[in-house]
Amino acid sequence: MARERKGRVEGKMAFITGGAQGLGKASAIMLAREGAKVTLADINEKGAANVAAEINEECPGMAFAVGLDVTREDQWKHALAEANKAMGGINVLFNNAGIGGGTTVEETDFETFKKVQAVDVDSVFLGCKYAIPYMVPHAPGSIINTSSIAGLIAGHNMAAYNAAKAGVWLLSKSVALHCAKRGYRIRSNSIHPTFIDTPILDGMMLRGGMSKEELVRKLAKQVPLGIVGEPDDVAYCVLYLASDESKFITGAEIKIDGGISAM
Repeated sequence: MARERKGRVEGKMAFITGGAQGLGKASAIMLAREGAKVTLADINEKGAANVAAEINEECPGMAFAVGLDVTREDQWKHALAEANKAMGGINVLFNNAGIGGGTTVEETDFETFKKVQAVDVDSVFLGCKYAIPYMVPHAPGSIINTSSIAGLIAGHNMAAYNAAKAGVWLLSKSVALHCAKRGYRIRSNSIHPTFIDTPILDGMMLRGGMSKEELVRKLAKQVPLGIVGEPDDVAYCVLYLASDESKFITGAEIKIDGGISAM
């Protein structure tokens, strides 16, 4: 008798921030297709609900949505409680929400610097702090934090973003060691994409005064592989880290950069 095929994350329950678009949306769709329940959290609650509805058309009953300002501690507590109730537990946390902002250290105002840290780093701290207690009873679990290649390689005009994404990188390692020492069976890793064709490029396009095609060509020239990444290039990595296939990987940084970091 033929064996029924199970998805790579069958039975997993994933909480995803920044789920209304881009990498969060692509990862949620892929995880659901491979058997995971997903809760999409976003400050754009309507957008998250639309993605959840799209997923449920293909994978009925697998997706939920909740509003979340990732800089608000009280909202984290509420959103995780709602997700835990909706999915019957949580064992995958994808801290994906993030923003850019600012330029050089002299030209970036302090409010912008603090906002980038709040959205990009504070959110990861809050997510890990409050999700881990939900994850422990449903282990094995996986925490995946979106850093950036800019968290490993600095730029002269990215002071706030470099600082924030480097913070995500080492915070992920600290969480990994904490969970290992406590015997939680929860892994923590960071992912480091470079240019990916998501709505973030739209903002770059407007600031640069060029068309989408011109921007993509310009960015692709900086990548050894000569192309800009697609959301699924990141989603496949998230799928691997969420699955038990990666059960011996923790405290690692995975570069999704077309070879930039090799130069």
